[in-house]
Amino acid sequence: MASEAAPVLYEVSGHVARLTINRPEARNALSQDVMEGLLAALDRAAADPEVRVLVLTGAGEKAFCAGGDLGGRGFKPDDPAGQALRAMQKGFAERHRDRRSFADLFRRINGLGKPVIARVRGHCLAGGFGLALGCDLVVASDDSSFGTPEVRRGLMPMMIMATIFRNVGRKKGMELLLTGERISAAEAERLGLINYAVPAAQLDAKVDELAARVASMSPAVVRLGRDAFYAMADMAFDAALEYLQAMLTVNLGTDDAAEGVRAFLEKRDPVWKGR
Repeated sequence: MASEAAPVLYEVSGHVARLTINRPEARNALSQDVMEGLLAALDRAAADPEVRVLVLTGAGEKAFCAGGDLGGRGFKPDDPAGQALRAMQKGFAERHRDRRSFADLFRRINGLGKPVIARVRGHCLAGGFGLALGCDLVVASDDSSFGTPEVRRGLMPMMIMATIFRNVGRKKGMELLLTGERISAAEAERLGLINYAVPAAQLDAKVDELAARVASMSPAVVRLGRDAFYAMADMAFDAALEYLQAMLTVNLGTDDAAEGVRAFLEKRDPVWKGR
């Protein structure tokens, strides 16, 4: 059983693993310990055949994640200036290593083979915003806020541009980066940055319902489709079509594809074999 003091909590119920950033006193900021804890938890879930879906969230009600571990005295956890000051106290190699851990989170989520749902309550800012957008699906309470406030402190959210511009159009994305303004959950839903904005009292129910729906599908076919999406996302059009044609052939050769067709014809629920 994980210690309540652990930077990342991990629990599994049914086919769903829940990963919780456990630093509510720091608005669940991404310290090095948190990033390493998340990487370990993602690996643990990937290796567990019983886990079909992951839910990533932050402890408490104030923040999903307010970004990097700012750590500087006198700075609020959502003030990016503290991050710069803290970074200057480290050596070059250590700063580079820390940034690689953050990039590795995105790489690990993309290559996980299992869907990840971000459950957002409260502030979802800077690196936390990028982390949520790196997940496959996002459900947020309607009192949550999203944004990239770094520019107001002379910084630019360089690394999370990789997820921002894979989720929203160039013009709105640039507005977020260049103004540092926050947007509401309702606006984030309208822009397609998140899937659902729901009342806080309904957040867990909506997350559980969505996770259960995804977990009820064939894990083998979900993995094939998810992997295919990330592989073809940056391909040229003709290359993407060629690749997806091959993936369709692979899909049709799975036991679960055959089971799905049989179940449809026999008017029953499919029994997935996961292969």
